[in-house]
Amino acid sequence: MSGWAKKRFWKETTVEDEGEGFGVRLDGRAVKTPAKAALIVPTRAMAEAIAAEWDAQEAEINPTAMPTTRGANAAIDKVRIQHGEVADMLAEYGNSDLLCYRAAQPQELIARQAEAWDPLLERAAKELSASLRPLSGIMHVDQDARSLAELRKRVHALNEFELAAFHDLVSLSGSLVIGFAAVHGWAPIDELWDVSRIDETWQEEQWGVDEEAQAQAAIKKEAFLHADRFFAMAR
Repeated sequence: MSGWAKKRFWKETTVEDEGEGFGVRLDGRAVKTPAKAALIVPTRAMAEAIAAEWDAQEAEINPTAMPTTRGANAAIDKVRIQHGEVADMLAEYGNSDLLCYRAAQPQELIARQAEAWDPLLERAAKELSASLRPLSGIMHVDQDARSLAELRKRVHALNEFELAAFHDLVSLSGSLVIGFAAVHGWAPIDELWDVSRIDETWQEEQWGVDEEAQAQAAIKKEAFLHADRFFAMAR
């Protein structure tokens, strides 16, 4: 089966050992990616999650309700082919990491950022051998080249499924350090999401909540949480 079918056409969804990984079959027919590659994933847990998404489809198939399937498709059809480019793009976040750009005022926001962000930078220095300096204001200053090289090496070491998840963890939070914090379990994933939104939360406290922005933030949070689950299933 290739691409997305509009109507449910199968009765039984199964997970099969494919030798090099695990696949999903619909009435015995192997699920394939939109690019017609074999949808073979590295762990049974991921395959079972994909199978559960397909099994949950009713008369009409809803791809938006199948995030694990979409993540596996992206890992196989896109990240596997462009692994180096994707890894390089994510590694660049280290030189402009959210956690390094601090408010110049007011003091309450400065203190809130320091309390939440400094411990993560300290762990990055200790556990990732990457010392990143916090800066006040919006002017860009290059970080230490050796630290950036270490972070780049760690990003490139991720396999395509891990990197697909890591992409969302980093891009949604705006922080390479938060991405590593998530995959290394430095803090609960919900807490890391909140840490990434200190500036937005501060603005809401000062000016009130924008309902449209809040709805978009909820969508991004769910994607962030799912990326964390997907990464765990990839190992």
